[in-house]
Amino acid sequence: MAHQANLYAFSGVDTLAPALRAYVVACQETGIQRHGVFKVGVSGGSLPKTLAQALLAPAAGDNDTVKWAKWEIFFADERAVPLDHADSNYALLKAELLDKLPSGTPKPLVHPIDVEQLNDTQELADQYEQVLVRSFASRDSVKLPIFDLLLLGCGPDGHTCSLFPGHALLRETSAWVAPIEDSPKPPPRRITLTLPVVNHAVRVAFVATGAGKKEIMREIFESDKGLPCALVNEGTGERCSWFVDNAAVEGVSYPRRPFSL
Repeated sequence: MAHQANLYAFSGVDTLAPALRAYVVACQETGIQRHGVFKVGVSGGSLPKTLAQALLAPAAGDNDTVKWAKWEIFFADERAVPLDHADSNYALLKAELLDKLPSGTPKPLVHPIDVEQLNDTQELADQYEQVLVRSFASRDSVKLPIFDLLLLGCGPDGHTCSLFPGHALLRETSAWVAPIEDSPKPPPRRITLTLPVVNHAVRVAFVATGAGKKEIMREIFESDKGLPCALVNEGTGERCSWFVDNAAVEGVSYPRRPFSL
């Protein structure tokens, strides 16, 4: 049997958040051991708020420290809007997490999009890909960048990043970052990491909470419709972990695992 994604279900966000923190800190330590930094990609939606609950909590001990100075944060997808716009994933992460770091905390290195290129999504994607090239390695020496961790959400249609069900972008194999002009969810103009980049990460963690997710969770874990979230499950196997609350997986037959590192 193929190695499958880990599904961790919790009674609520209050029990999910400490487990997510432990998982992120473990990924952080592995990344720092590997190359001295922690390269993490994040998406928007409800994720930044849950992430803040997990990461802004006081450390429970020496092994529980979020080493912000070692973090290099990228965006798994971004909307072609100014950085202070309500639709900006950067603005969301800044408001929910970055602005709430205690004073005196070293700041992580954050890579927003180049707002000079908002009128041309292809150029916007190309410029963001160059940011990855500079950070990870030149394109001629690596086929794909390897994120230490991607923290992703799951849309009610099974999309993740800005990879939507049935969209031609799911077949993109060469670009690291691709533009999308026709997102079925507003705003229509965005850029996103491509599926091969997502599936190449050392670890992928999805966070999905609430009863509104249970129908799509059933489709992701039980059907073979090729939904983007399911394609990530298939591409990453046991490197992929889902942090959900019980409400989100009510009626889903896929086996839960007790959380442990």
